[in-house]
Amino acid sequence: MVPHLVTALTGPINELEQRVLESMPAIERWFRLEWMEHTPPFYTSVDLRNAGFKLAPVDTNLFPGGWNNLTPEMLPLAVQAAMAAIEKICPDARNLLVIAENDTRSTFYLANLLQLKRIFHMAGLNVRIGSIDPELKEPRTVTLPMGDKITIEPVARSRRRMGLKDFDPCTILLNNDLSTGTPGILEDIHEQYLLPPPHAGWSVRRKSNHFKSYEDVSKRFGKLIGIDPWLINPMFNICGEIDFNDGAGMDCLTTNVDALLTKVRKKYKEYGINEKPFVVVKADNGTQGMGIMTVRDVKDLEQVGTKKLAVTKDGQEVHQVIIQEGVLTAERINDAVAEPVVYMMDRYVVGGFYRIHAERGTDENLNAPGSRFVPLAFAESTRLPQPGERPGASAPNRFYMYGVIGRLAMLAASYELEATDPEAETYD
Repeated sequence: MVPHLVTALTGPINELEQRVLESMPAIERWFRLEWMEHTPPFYTSVDLRNAGFKLAPVDTNLFPGGWNNLTPEMLPLAVQAAMAAIEKICPDARNLLVIAENDTRSTFYLANLLQLKRIFHMAGLNVRIGSIDPELKEPRTVTLPMGDKITIEPVARSRRRMGLKDFDPCTILLNNDLSTGTPGILEDIHEQYLLPPPHAGWSVRRKSNHFKSYEDVSKRFGKLIGIDPWLINPMFNICGEIDFNDGAGMDCLTTNVDALLTKVRKKYKEYGINEKPFVVVKADNGTQGMGIMTVRDVKDLEQVGTKKLAVTKDGQEVHQVIIQEGVLTAERINDAVAEPVVYMMDRYVVGGFYRIHAERGTDENLNAPGSRFVPLAFAESTRLPQPGERPGASAPNRFYMYGVIGRLAMLAASYELEATDPEAETYD
């Protein structure tokens, strides 16, 4: 089952598809050369929006938590990618410790951990799940709705290494986004590989840094295949030093929202797009769809208020926001809005799924708290484009495009992590 595009099958997105397919050898060569120079994040998921006239990433997650949404058909690719990733980092690895989020009450999240465990077990590793939650003193076993059991154990730290009571891993895989900061237990680990590195966590990472890197990548990619980078890049502005409780810094927000809406209107006019532009204001750090607001007019900021932006995950206060060009989603399953999510490990696309949401609009965030989205796995591989098919008519070609845009966002994340690495060597 493949979501249908509600837009007419003409226009910029089909020209983009045609250009991407025609340039496939050049694109793949370009990626190969990039990965010779840059290290991909260990694993990545990218939320895309396909507006029918524009296809762009709107969020890039370096601690993906939806591995359970991949189908059994996608597992062989994930296992091979896991083998390649581990081989590069620690070829003699035997044991892998996965560090879970502190809050593990969600059975969906636990199913995600179980799937990760399966993938790395099939890649030839002993895998255990650990927790850095100081409240967890004893191993905890949970039975999932399908009858599977998962055990989460408290980690043990020695002076130089981290593991479990009777388990010494070569590699520690974080599936915890460190939104409240890097705890001391994860510091000064020099004898084991800690992946992703702690500076990929949301206490350090900023969406504005990521999208600045993505803007640079999209310009170079646009030049490579001869397209306007705007077709794959959401424009953005940032505002720092905002206090939503006492209203400090709100002038910056209204000015930047207005400026960005004007830029988007200009682009819509250039391409003859008859839609109402909108922007999305969101916390510059943070995840799980919190601290997000859709704005169609500056007046919305005054009328609706901005209290919903004030806090993000774990009650973290928001003082810096990114104002991002909103990208509509023109994909539907029956009447429900659908948004593709691409999953990658090492430099490989391993699969993906759609978030499908019946109650939300085409310009709303589909990953909001309380939003019941239904995952629908991609029906086709992202690696099997069909040259010669009419643009817009081939599902494999659409999925290949999603894989290309997902990899561009992953490359931008690689640039971003290099730029923010506290241990990077600098040469004057």
